[in-house]
Amino acid sequence: MKLGFLGGGNLAASMMRGLRAQNASCDMLVHDVDPERQEILRAAYAARPAAAAALTAEAEVILLLVKPNQVSGLLTSLQGHDLSGKLLISTAAGIPLRFYSARLPGAARVRALPNTSSAALRAVTGLAAGGGVSPAQRETAAAIFSALGKVLWIEESAMNALTALSGSGPAYFYLLTELMAEAGAALGLAPATAQFLARETMIGAGRMLESGAENPAVLRERVTSPGGTTFAALRSLEADDLRAAVRRALAAAAARAAEMELEFGA
Repeated sequence: MKLGFLGGGNLAASMMRGLRAQNASCDMLVHDVDPERQEILRAAYAARPAAAAALTAEAEVILLLVKPNQVSGLLTSLQGHDLSGKLLISTAAGIPLRFYSARLPGAARVRALPNTSSAALRAVTGLAAGGGVSPAQRETAAAIFSALGKVLWIEESAMNALTALSGSGPAYFYLLTELMAEAGAALGLAPATAQFLARETMIGAGRMLESGAENPAVLRERVTSPGGTTFAALRSLEADDLRAAVRRALAAAAARAAEMELEFGA
């Protein structure tokens, strides 16, 4: 399988690292406006630098790994190339599949949304398929992004909700860790100690969730003794209406994703 990476940033590097770690049988080509990035990826992952036109002609799967404001110009440069039988996968946030179908009618199209945990190969990636994507191409897309962690096929109509929950989700956990560390320092812990405890507590809780033995509500109840310290903390969070705050936050993220679809995908 020949994979063409249009964009050689951090996400491309993570994908290449994950694929190499899996010993995936693939030939990787890369094009980036920065020649130094191409050389870094060549040295680290044996990715062959290529001009955009040559990459498009040779690759069976074309991965658009650029920022949303760069997509339109890149697609313009691809017009005129025969993309029949090729699979185009874009990770650009907020750009719907119809944007690509109107400009590159020959390619099968998949929209992918990994999160920043890709850097640790522990991402969850939402995948949405456009018309004309074959079962084999779906398997190919899933295999590529499995190198970053877990994958989940969804309808494109659910992509904004996924963006709000898992796309932006790591930031919510980082913020909670940051706030817990600040609160611990305010209670008298040394800042470094508070940061260590907050971080390791978050990691440990994540490992408990990862085991899948119980759902989050059961795990929370198990930690909460009636009338105890955890009970007092959770009652305070409830009084501050944390549940409503989280719902408002995710709704704001989903609304912004919808706005981006109108900006980039109209």
